[in-house]
Amino acid sequence: GERKARNFTIFVFLSMTAYFMQELILEPYAGLVFAFTPGQSTSLSGAQNGGVFLGMVTVGICATGLKLGQLKHWVVGGCLASAVALCLISLLGQVGVGAPLVPAVVFLGFANGAFAVAAIGAMMQLASEGRSAREGTRMGLWGAAQAIAAGFGGLVGAAAVDLLRHVADTPAAFATVFLIEAGLFLAAAVMALKIMERQAAMPAAVPGE
Repeated sequence: GERKARNFTIFVFLSMTAYFMQELILEPYAGLVFAFTPGQSTSLSGAQNGGVFLGMVTVGICATGLKLGQLKHWVVGGCLASAVALCLISLLGQVGVGAPLVPAVVFLGFANGAFAVAAIGAMMQLASEGRSAREGTRMGLWGAAQAIAAGFGGLVGAAAVDLLRHVADTPAAFATVFLIEAGLFLAAAVMALKIMERQAAMPAAVPGE
């Protein structure tokens, strides 16, 4: 019954679905399209996770230590940067072997990490908005949305690639899924901007909102 909590739940589900859609397909993409060995494709996940860590640390230092930018800017910027990284990764598939996939994946990880830590900060702020004694319920709702999106995103991403490979070549099949992910991140960025603008314009707690 609380509009902001409901809208933020949708934002969490959209953004986390996009976040996890590449979870099961990035390594096969590297092997099938870029001829990575099993060892190389496995190390790709490590490179991505390293980028995630750097993104989280960067936002933590800039937003809290240096006071650079508002939280909504980091959330929206992380979503937009993730969309750009996914578009870049999809385009590299047209180049194939020899394309700089690893730097693009590190960039994706950095953008994902920046978005994720900023979204957690937004979640902490929004948890106290609305009717009192509902903070735990809101956090539980958003946690459930994230957990469902994690499973749903991985399943949809892998299934979509398998289906598309029956009607298109392998690079195009993967590229289509990555572009769908990018679209979800763009939709999440628009939602985050509206939610957090509304948050700044309204009082900290409005009964029934």
